[in-house]
Amino acid sequence: MKILTKLFFILLISQPAFAADQTIEMLNKLGKENMVFSKKIVKVDIGNTVFWKSTKPGHNVEFIKSGVPEGVGKFRSALSKDTEYKFEIPGIYAYWCTPHKGMGMIGFVVVGNDKSNLDAIKKIKYLGKSKKIAQELINSL
Repeated sequence: MKILTKLFFILLISQPAFAADQTIEMLNKLGKENMVFSKKIVKVDIGNTVFWKSTKPGHNVEFIKSGVPEGVGKFRSALSKDTEYKFEIPGIYAYWCTPHKGMGMIGFVVVGNDKSNLDAIKKIKYLGKSKKIAQELINSL
């Protein structure tokens, strides 16, 4: 029963959110999870913006090297600061909180419902708990 409850919870919070602009909170705790983004997968259209809200100190957002579509530059926000990014290039963007990436604080933004760089996302060398969470997120795409 515990496994079914856990699976249901994971599926519930990993369901893609659909909308125009999105807001994601950087949290220390959500349910039983520690060091987590409030939404693990969001889907946006080209030209939409994602806002990451620093609700707890010590978090940031960093695009993972080779985890973004071709032509996208580096993006890394300051610690403990709200940040935003306007998505102009379609594809999957993998990101993490730099200090907590090994603890599984990762997420994906899917832009324009384009998954053409999924193979590159699968090849990323995720660290620690991020390995398991990334696999769950990839499977839900």
